[in-house]
Amino acid sequence: MKEKGDPKKKKRGFGQKGSKNNNTSSKNRLSVSHDPFFDSEEKGSKRRRRMEEDDEDIASSSEEEVEEEDEDREKREGEKEEDEEEEEEETVGERKLRLSKQWLDNFRDIAERKELEDMESEEDEDTEKERVRREGERDSRIAKILQREQLEDSGRVRRAIASRVQKPETSDGFQILVKHRQSVTAVRLSEDDSRGFSASKDGNIVHWDVDNGKIEKYNWPSDEVLKSNGAKDPHGRATKHSNHVLALAVSFDGRYLASGGMDRHVHLWDVRTRQHIQAFPGHKGAVSCLTFRQGTSELFSGSYDRAVKIWNAEDRAYISSLYGHQSEVLTIDCLRSERVLTVGRDRTMHLFKVPEETQLIYRAPAASLECGCFINNQEFLSGSDDGSIEHWNVLRKKPVHIVKNAHASFSSHEVEMENGALSNGHIGNDSKSSESFSPPLARSWISSLAVCRSSDLAASGAGNGFVRLWAIQNESKGISQLFELPLDGFVNSLAFARSGKFLLAGVGQEPRLGRWDRIPDARNGVAVQSLKLL
Repeated sequence: MKEKGDPKKKKRGFGQKGSKNNNTSSKNRLSVSHDPFFDSEEKGSKRRRRMEEDDEDIASSSEEEVEEEDEDREKREGEKEEDEEEEEEETVGERKLRLSKQWLDNFRDIAERKELEDMESEEDEDTEKERVRREGERDSRIAKILQREQLEDSGRVRRAIASRVQKPETSDGFQILVKHRQSVTAVRLSEDDSRGFSASKDGNIVHWDVDNGKIEKYNWPSDEVLKSNGAKDPHGRATKHSNHVLALAVSFDGRYLASGGMDRHVHLWDVRTRQHIQAFPGHKGAVSCLTFRQGTSELFSGSYDRAVKIWNAEDRAYISSLYGHQSEVLTIDCLRSERVLTVGRDRTMHLFKVPEETQLIYRAPAASLECGCFINNQEFLSGSDDGSIEHWNVLRKKPVHIVKNAHASFSSHEVEMENGALSNGHIGNDSKSSESFSPPLARSWISSLAVCRSSDLAASGAGNGFVRLWAIQNESKGISQLFELPLDGFVNSLAFARSGKFLLAGVGQEPRLGRWDRIPDARNGVAVQSLKLL
């Protein structure tokens, strides 16, 4: 009853309690720090700061990754460039392109020098029209030079060098450039005439600098290395590979040297390292002659087995074989076109047209042919064991001109004075006794021939003590002798510089393909004869 009868206490107590709660709630409402709105804002700012820090971390890490990727990319590009440089060093096509560009740049320099001379002489103002005119003239000069050289290389135009050769003085004779222990069997020159190659019967193969005579030797590998490079076991009674070398050939780019000899293999060498890189088996007889087709890596080999085989030096592979000779193949020659000239002991010369798989056969009037070489794609020379030199045209089955006794012991002047020149171009020796004037028969054989490329200058060698220079004229006039250059020994190989400024001769005491005669006073080696041009 008291509780119900005291309403004021209840109201006061409620009011006191409520006021207390109201104060605390007002405090809570007025406190900013405890406001959930600001709490969420602070939390959002913290979250944004964390996100910004994360973004900075991500940005920094991404920048580091980009830098690493750039470094890796540069590294890969550097390695790629190095690989490309190595490939450029090893790729024949790139080398040809670079040399062609250098070649064109040289022509442009020549044309520009000529242009400057014209400008100095004229002293005109350099107008735009004048500049265009001079550039046109320069390009036309370059085009004419390239056209002339292309015609010379194809054989349609012959360089006139023979008429410019001055007669050498007596003191300007052959000088021994490289010595060999036995008779030299082959001499070759690189495409730029800066390096020579020679081989001898004792198996020595060397290359040397034409200017200073510095010699570098090629060492034959062991039988195990030869077998790993493709060589087969020796045939017959032979117990090991013979190093007797009969032939050499150097590729147009100077990268490969090919050698052949009595072991019936064609051996391929790397000129830069002088290492043996491949042995091509397949011939059943001694490899007697070799030649590269100009401007390619095609290699042709002739053998005593009467076959001619075609190889690819770049791919180190066999291509095909050519047949037709009835006796040993002695010499072989090839220019830029796919035509191969071979000379055999069966008194025939074969002109193989490789793409058509056909051949033309030319029969010599002599007892036996010893050597031959192209003048151009339409003409070639041959040398016989009776001492005569024949001049041929591919369209005729018989020689267009013959020079008999080209290397007799007496001079051609004496022959002409005694007998005169015959109407058919032959130089006879009927009134001269061969016993009293000529050396032993083997020494008058035409053992080597060479033609300065795309020119009218030729040389012949024998064992009579002279190398003779010849001027190749038209078919009506034939061949005329220029000079005779003294050189003791059997001249087994000849090579002209492309410029015509010197002649190399591989000389020895014995003939290239046998030992039926010997000249003890001769020196085995490579001799060089300088030629002065007007």
